[in-house]
Amino acid sequence: MGIVGVIEDNYRPSDEEPFMNERQKEYFRRKLIAWRESILAESKETLAALQNESENHPDIADRASSETDRAIELRARDRQRKLIAKIEAALTRIDDGSYGFCVETGDPISLRRLDARPIATLSVEAQERHERRERIYRDE
Repeated sequence: MGIVGVIEDNYRPSDEEPFMNERQKEYFRRKLIAWRESILAESKETLAALQNESENHPDIADRASSETDRAIELRARDRQRKLIAKIEAALTRIDDGSYGFCVETGDPISLRRLDARPIATLSVEAQERHERRERIYRDE
């Protein structure tokens, strides 16, 4: 990780440079870490809000509404917990050198796809095949 601090804040990976060079790896590492930190900060805020919101609503409709809001918030946090696990897995792939390559074909995943979805493990083509197979099995 000797490249840390070498990439500029406005750096964006380009198809003109070697795929998954040290600058690109550091760019995606920083992006993933920032995303993880943002999710964790949101989770802390949610926990604090849920702990502070121990209101006892005398009205049954208000209580139901409050419980529904709480359930929705907890489901969202559960999805984010799963997302953090995917972010951690992506960081591990950066460290082991497999980040940016499709787990199905071994081909490079486009930089545009990785920039939009840095936890991507499939190329666009492999993802489309995967989704088609899911639709076929679901419809049977």
